[in-house]
Amino acid sequence: MSTSPEDFNARIIDEFHSNEGRVGGTFEGMPILLLHHTGARSGRDRINPLAYQSDGGRYVVFASKGGAPTNPDWYHNLKANPDITIEVGTDTIPAVASEATGEERDRLYRTQSERIPQFGEYEERTERKIPVMVLTPRAAA
Repeated sequence: MSTSPEDFNARIIDEFHSNEGRVGGTFEGMPILLLHHTGARSGRDRINPLAYQSDGGRYVVFASKGGAPTNPDWYHNLKANPDITIEVGTDTIPAVASEATGEERDRLYRTQSERIPQFGEYEERTERKIPVMVLTPRAAA
């Protein structure tokens, strides 16, 4: 019996909330955040659990989709609606998403691949250049 991506994500999200931002299984020991974003076409609220790295107070996520030939839906949603919220541990943080390019993108992806070798494998599996999204916390009002 296969599990839909929605069911898989729902289980990860429940585990994240039950364990102060920590999850096991495939993501054991990996830093995970919950990305709250708005659907580009539907306008519906969405949540995706994603591996991330910290970079100078920012959070960096990778549109790897496991090395699939297309970008994940959440990437298109961030491009259309960059105002987002993330959950990191027990914190909820309003943020703005932007795409890293050039040397910055390459540095961030290289760092992620060194920390989590699966990301290097994802890059080898696909013809596309995997987008790197930087999530910058918004200043408190």
